[in-house]
Formats: sequence, C-alpha cells, structure tokens
Amino acid sequence: MNAVGIDVSKGKSMIAVVRPFGEVVVKPYEVPHTTSELRKLAGYLKSLDGETRAILEHTGRYYEPVAQILHNSGIFVCAVNPKLIKDYGNNSLRRVKTDKADSMKIARYGLDNWIELRQHTPMDTIRYQLKTMNRQYGLYNKSKIAMKNNLIALLDQTYPGANALFSSPTREDGSQKWVDFAASFWHVDCVRCMGQTAFIKRYHTWCQRHGYNFNSVKASEIHTQAKNLIAMLPKDSLTKLLLRQAIDQLNVTARTVELLRTEMKRLAQQLPEYPVVMSLYGVGESLGPQLMAEIGDVMRFERRNSLTAFAGVDPGANQSGRYEAKSSPVSKHGSPELRKTLFLVMDVLIKKAPSDDPVFCFMNKKRAEGKPYFVYMTAGANKFLRIYYGKVKEYLASLTTTE
Repeated sequence: MNAVGIDVSKGKSMIAVVRPFGEVVVKPYEVPHTTSELRKLAGYLKSLDGETRAILEHTGRYYEPVAQILHNSGIFVCAVNPKLIKDYGNNSLRRVKTDKADSMKIARYGLDNWIELRQHTPMDTIRYQLKTMNRQYGLYNKSKIAMKNNLIALLDQTYPGANALFSSPTREDGSQKWVDFAASFWHVDCVRCMGQTAFIKRYHTWCQRHGYNFNSVKASEIHTQAKNLIAMLPKDSLTKLLLRQAIDQLNVTARTVELLRTEMKRLAQQLPEYPVVMSLYGVGESLGPQLMAEIGDVMRFERRNSLTAFAGVDPGANQSGRYEAKSSPVSKHGSPELRKTLFLVMDVLIKKAPSDDPVFCFMNKKRAEGKPYFVYMTAGANKFLRIYYGKVKEYLASLTTTE
C-alpha cells in the first residue's frame, strides 16, 4: 500500500509517499506543474511495488492538471474535500503548517481511509466547459448588478426614478428599455426643456429607432413627471461623461451575460440528462444549465446522501447522552454555487406555488409548521436534490441498458 500525499499549490506540488506502520518511502519533495515533470512523477509512482493511490485536496483549479495526468497514466487518484484533511490527525499540541507537513498528513489520511477512497474521474470536455462557463456567468452577473446599481445611483442625481419608468424585460442582447432611455435622456432637463408635443414626437422617433412600442399616454406621463423632479448634478459635459461611461459598461457586461447564458444552454443540450433536468418544476433555460454545471455527472455519487452532502444541504445531527437537538444546522461544506442555484429554484417554486409539485408541498408544509425561511428553503433544496438524483440516475441507467 503506497499512499501518495500531494499538497497542491499554484504551479507546483509537494509529494510524499508513505506505507503502513509509518514507513516513509519518499520524503516530501517538490514537483513543478509541467507535462514532463508530472509524467516523470507518474512513471515513478507506477514503478513502486504494491498498490499505489494518490491523494490530493479538491481545491480550486490547481489540482486538476495533476489529477488528469496521473489518472491518464493509470494511477488511482482520489480528490478529497479539504475539510476532511483539515480535521484529520489533529492530535498534537504543536501547530505545524508547511507544504511538507501537509503532504505527509494527506498521505497518512490516505492510509487510514484506504478502503473508502473514491477514484477521481475527470469530467468530460462538455461538462468541464459548462462548469467553467457557469463560474464566468456568475462573475459577470455580479458585475452587472454592481454596474446597474451604480447607474441608478448616478441617475438619482440627474434623473431620479428613470430606472422605474419602464417594466420591459431584458432583451436577448442584454439591452433594457430604461437603460436605452437614460442614454438619450440622461438628464431631467433633456425632457422638461421641451414642450409636451415636441417631447412626444421625439419619444416616438426614439421608440422607432430602438424598436420599442410607442405609447403617447406614457410619453405624456414621463413629461409631466419630469417637471417636478429635482436634479443635483448640472446638465453639462462632465455629468454626461459620467452617465455615458456607466451606461456603456453596463451594456457591455449585460451582453456578455446573455451570451454566456445562450452558450450554456447550447452546451447543456448536448448532455444526455438535459430533458430530464428541464422537466423538473422550477428549472428553466437559465437555472437548468447552472444545475447541470455544478452537479456534474450524477453517476459519480454512490448515494443520494452523497449529492446532498456535496451541496452542503444535508441535515446535521447533535446528540450526546440524554440530550438530542431537535434542529441542527446544515453542514454548508459543499459547493456554495450549487446552493445558490438551488435557492433560486426554491424561490421560483415559492412564487409559482404549484399545488401538485412534491417539493413545493413539502416546503409549504414546513412553512405552515412555523419553520423559519432558511429552514424550509434548505429542506426543499434537499428534497429537490433527492428527486433530481433519482430521476437523472434512472434515466442515465436506462440509456446504458438500451445501448
């Protein structure tokens, strides 16, 4: 039994090999993350007598090239949750935190949990691209929200309430009517300096140019409201520059978000479980690909409890002697991106309130019992994942049987 502990960092890894009863085969040494060095490492590990298993932490993206090359070389690779490594073997009063000590700790963890180690299977290209794209989608979506709030803050000083003038949904290219309106009428004086008839005519021309529906009553309301608004910033070139920059940045980011959403849908449609995932209530063209991106291949989870633990929505337990807690918080040790997506799905169910959906009925029951918001939302996410696991795994297994 050769347990290979790999402490991964950016651009390099610390390697240690140990055997049972404390036998150190290889003292910790450094290996750069290059193709030649990692293949050299794989060749050496394969030359060791006995069974060899490589253990590393499932952190960030740094471990992926190491795991991929070792796996392709035919070595058993196990990617472990760093929380398990952190909690393992803390039986010393000394606090030693070095790469060498961590590689030895990971190797000893592999020996003590040899039977329970699960082999790492790299995601296929489509799943890898989908997950990477989802992370970029989340990043740009956060930037979009920040830029939107920044534009509203500026408009409150030049045209208060301009963001609430229209309720039109976002277009496929990411544009919004109120943003396009602010680009042309960036200051309240751009509206009230004209007469009502002149503004209605100009507003009509603006609607035709941007492809929006024209409503003369709405135009009259906008002109009337503008007369009573107070602008804190003057109508000059500097103020216009600030608004222009904010609008341009928001439009660029919004287009990127919609482009990523479209590409994620295209990639998700190529995965076999797409029709099953999309049939679940609360999952749409946006949340469906996000779920598939963060969960990955459901076949890698042996039990449904493994999937709920991966998401961090599994209920905890707190019992000692005669004491037994009636309610325990969830672990939250899993994927935060997956939990966020699950909460968005639960929010859709709460708003739509489908009476025949089992997840909503379960959440509604918990809510009727007086459970707090996060309690019944998390419980609903747990039940949703169990249904997801059962349906998707059954469907994938049927495809394998048919083939």
